[in-house]
Amino acid sequence: MSDSWWVIVMPLIVSVLALVVPGIAVLAAGWGVRRLPVLALAPVVSIAVLSVAAIAAPVAGLSWSLLPVAIVTVVAAAAAYGLRRWVGPESEPATSGRTALWGGLSLVVAGVAIALQLAWVFGGPAHISQTFDAIVHLNTVAFAVDTGNASAFHIGLTSDIGFYPNGWHTVAALAAQVTGAAVPVAVNAANIALAAVAWPLSVVALSVVLLSERTAVVVSAAALSTGFGAFPLLLMYFGVLYPNAMGYAVLPGGVAVVVHLLRATGLAARVRAAVLLLVAAAGVGLAHPNAFLSMAALGAGIAVVELIGRAVRHPSRRRWWATTAILLALAVVLSVLWRVMRTNAEMSVWAPWQTTARAVGEALLLSPGGYTITVTISVLIAVGVFRIVRQPRLLVVAAPMVVATILFVVASGTAAGNALREFLTNPWYNDSYRLAALLPAAGIPVAVLGAVTIADAAARALARARAGRPVRIAVAALGVVAVFSVAVSPNILRTAADARAAYDLSASSPLLTADEEALLERLPETTPVDAVIAGSPWTGASLAYAIGDREVLRKHVFGTIGTDEQYLDNRLSAIDSDPRVCEAVDRLGVDYVLDFGAQNVWNNPGVGLDRQGLYNLTPSEHLVLVDAQGPSARLFKIEGC
Repeated sequence: MSDSWWVIVMPLIVSVLALVVPGIAVLAAGWGVRRLPVLALAPVVSIAVLSVAAIAAPVAGLSWSLLPVAIVTVVAAAAAYGLRRWVGPESEPATSGRTALWGGLSLVVAGVAIALQLAWVFGGPAHISQTFDAIVHLNTVAFAVDTGNASAFHIGLTSDIGFYPNGWHTVAALAAQVTGAAVPVAVNAANIALAAVAWPLSVVALSVVLLSERTAVVVSAAALSTGFGAFPLLLMYFGVLYPNAMGYAVLPGGVAVVVHLLRATGLAARVRAAVLLLVAAAGVGLAHPNAFLSMAALGAGIAVVELIGRAVRHPSRRRWWATTAILLALAVVLSVLWRVMRTNAEMSVWAPWQTTARAVGEALLLSPGGYTITVTISVLIAVGVFRIVRQPRLLVVAAPMVVATILFVVASGTAAGNALREFLTNPWYNDSYRLAALLPAAGIPVAVLGAVTIADAAARALARARAGRPVRIAVAALGVVAVFSVAVSPNILRTAADARAAYDLSASSPLLTADEEALLERLPETTPVDAVIAGSPWTGASLAYAIGDREVLRKHVFGTIGTDEQYLDNRLSAIDSDPRVCEAVDRLGVDYVLDFGAQNVWNNPGVGLDRQGLYNLTPSEHLVLVDAQGPSARLFKIEGC
């Protein structure tokens, strides 16, 4: 595949448009286009539209393409317009032109900064993550394109799962389907789009609704979205957790809608906000279930502070009874969600990585995983906390950060197996990394409050000094540069270096070496279009499907393995002496086998032992060497069966 970044341009454009156009169309029809806090919700609404369109398309007999997206967008926009006509239009004032201009420019700068971060991390437009979950995610995108079906009830078939959240896969598959780009290129394009477009917009949506539509809020929020290694960079190399990354990218937008509902006054406004909340919940949930739980947890924290704050400021017996009833109902709903969405024991074995004290420090400074703190962010958080202490009515701004801190500290800093940890963080697999990635979404509003507080203090000082316009402009520019400098902070640089190592394509890459990838890219020339290829997914051979465009016997490590396949996995190397191997080959319809040696994605000699018959094969009467590259990448044709 080409190393020129030009090959990613069109898939990236498609991915960006997919993440904003459907949402803007629906929001414009139902809520208008005059307010930034509403338009910034476009990504979370778009993911809802894309996911539902992908589910509905096969029911309507349509393949996954722009057509079902357009149809569902039109239907959703019509429904939104009907809602607007029924309850009336938004009555909030439009965002000022100044805020729209500078906010828009800040979002563009933030998007470019994050795109450059990820381009450096990926190392090339077609480089893949050399991690375990990359196997299933790349093959699932290829499966969606190949079958024309990106439904959540279909894509899980790559690992024998009946339902799998499809938000991320819809974008990557659409980018590949529309442009004809290779799957790895489409995957990287989708990831850049979610990180550089969906994430900054969602951060702005939450910060603005918690604070105000001031220019300083929008600019600070956009700038700070570029400055955290914990997200989106962490989820781009750990796992690799692409669907979770999509869920977290739009999560702040979902939480922002919760705030819209809590602060809505009048029946019409509440109906509009409630409908929007259902759409946002669908978008976040169909991106990833634990992103939906994160939305519920952070939203619940805001609701508790907001409702109790109102009861304290405007006390009455009726208000206190109503508040108590609402909070009890909320507790019941959360308890049910936590119970229903628990993970099984095999999936939730992640252990803590540090002491409680260290976990608290990392959470408060939004720098988990032992990475270098960013001084600018630390100062802004400290100032934001100081402002909240001085003005308790702003406590709601810190509510999401408090909730995320508790979850992270419990997962990463308390003993495995304790009841509190198992209850609170099991839905996140007790995985400290997933909860570390949640911290920026929850903590950025506090840092934004700190930035605005400093900006206000500077403005007052300049006013007292009767500074001229050139001085005020220079100070403002300096402040903007200081906040945007977090994009190249040591925290980002260290995390990006670790992430880049996970995409390195070399002779020793754990999932696919350069030789193995080159051999897979030649499959269209070395094998017929209807070939079925066996190979161990542990060694990356299964990626013949996503990279070589050839059917494989096993698309992921996990899944139900039949008797014939199991026999082949263990005995293929004995094909010349064991006639049962040929019998299994014939029943499975296997034509070729890829042997990438016993090196596996985990660099662990103790895994993949159930597929010993696929390793270190030798040419023979039944195994004819067709192609080879380097010391361990070989393609055999099975003959004589």
